[in-house]
Amino acid sequence: MIEAFTFLANPARVIFGSGTILQIVEELALLGVKRPLVLSTEFQAKAAAEAIEKAGVETAGHFAGAAMHTPVSVTQEALAHYEAAQADGVISFGGGSTIGLGKAIALRNNAPQLVIPTTYAGSEMTAIVGQTENDRKHTQTTPKVLPETVIYDVDLTLTLPRAMSVTSGMNAIAHAVEAMYAQNANPILSLLAEEGIRALSSALDRIAAGATDNIDARTDALYGAWLCATCLGLGGVALHHKLCHVLGGSFGLPHAETHTIVLPHALAYNAPCVPQAMERLRRATGADNPASHLFDIAKRADVDVALKALDMPKDCIERAVDITLENPYFNPRPLEREPLVALLANAFEGTRPQ
Repeated sequence: MIEAFTFLANPARVIFGSGTILQIVEELALLGVKRPLVLSTEFQAKAAAEAIEKAGVETAGHFAGAAMHTPVSVTQEALAHYEAAQADGVISFGGGSTIGLGKAIALRNNAPQLVIPTTYAGSEMTAIVGQTENDRKHTQTTPKVLPETVIYDVDLTLTLPRAMSVTSGMNAIAHAVEAMYAQNANPILSLLAEEGIRALSSALDRIAAGATDNIDARTDALYGAWLCATCLGLGGVALHHKLCHVLGGSFGLPHAETHTIVLPHALAYNAPCVPQAMERLRRATGADNPASHLFDIAKRADVDVALKALDMPKDCIERAVDITLENPYFNPRPLEREPLVALLANAFEGTRPQ
């Protein structure tokens, strides 16, 4: 029997396919944007410039200073650039860092956002913005930051390195995993989550094995990432995301890599309390132990599976647990100090979850 639930969809225009970046001009016109400011990281500045030029877009300039965890200082710098250029919207080209910066700008001035994701991070489908200041990462949810248009172009992901593909994909899978047992979980979200995890985990298996330029694998991965991102935008989060926000915001650990390492351990922690979600995850991954399966995908791709590899000091484990317990998220299993310390200790060492 299906229990009563509430489902509220986020408004968004999604363009998905191959070569879809050529539709930027048309999509900007629909938004009424005539002078967009292009946002990217320094690393992706060249790719962003080439893509925008190929699409024939006239811009108000390019700010290439996006940074992990959306530091408030960087947002202030970008806002000054936006105002000086007399921009009337933003084009966010890249992954979570760049998309987060576009959201932070929109939070302050309501700038229309056209997002072109080049990874599987998923921030583009959510009304959530996380910002870091004074070594703490704070998140808030508001429709002001939800991008109006998202252009998914599979071609832009063909050169995404294997390791980055897997860590970004694991970050996306984490969104769908927690949507299955978040506080506002519902049957529709569970369907989206299962399909997203099925498509993305299968694609990551192939990409981890070396199929980085396979168009079918890349299409499945981007499709799955979109569904997983939709789950994050419509659902909620639990222990996994809380731990990653603490590790990233308080200790400066890289976002996607941290999600990749923590996800199998957070899932194993909650598994005994979420039998229905675990059954869906077994179907989606084709594995009896989904937590171990996700760990194994990362291992096959030769990405870090231990927090110590990210230069996290071991003596920070207990401090991380303290911060987590100061303001915990909803979680289906009660948060207990000693089991959480054990969880992070296993993640620190890179122990395969059982």
